[in-house]
Amino acid sequence: MRVLVVFCHPVETSFHATLHRDVVGALTQAGHEVDDFDLYAEGFNPVLSREERLGYHEVPSNRVPVEAYLQRLERAEALVFCFPTWCFGLPAMLKGFFDRLLMPGVAFDISDPAHVKPALTHIRRISAVVTYGRPRWMAWYMGDPPRRVITRYLKVLAGPGVKIDYHARYHMNVATPTQLTRFRDRVRDAMLKFN
Repeated sequence: MRVLVVFCHPVETSFHATLHRDVVGALTQAGHEVDDFDLYAEGFNPVLSREERLGYHEVPSNRVPVEAYLQRLERAEALVFCFPTWCFGLPAMLKGFFDRLLMPGVAFDISDPAHVKPALTHIRRISAVVTYGRPRWMAWYMGDPPRRVITRYLKVLAGPGVKIDYHARYHMNVATPTQLTRFRDRVRDAMLKFN
């Protein structure tokens, strides 16, 4: 399967960078064709400009500023997101990825605004590997926006047939090395069985 891995963390020595390497390695070992999109390393600009917003609904010219990225997204059959949760939300860089790329004519068909249709229907599989500094109960209390974006919003855009899983490690601030190793093992196992 062609898998677009979207990684979002600015520090190459972080635990999340280790998770990212585990994800790419396990997917490759499992025989998938991996397109590794490191938002920071590639210098992705997350800012939706005034001009882009003004032309947001103008299909297909809305694609022009991000065409190269859209080609990668449209080539993919699966998406794997690898990111930390900051302030109970997506990192700004990843939010910008969603704002700039998940647009009319790409992620959804808005030709009939009363009946918006999914357009990422070529995506058969979505997964996320996410870390949180705080405990699960606090993320739940805050509504756990990252989980909702991955498991609900992307499901709407990809259609009802997409399979989604969400691998979360909560309370990173007090996690022991043994707990982190177990989480890494769980993530690697999931990626080796990814289908």
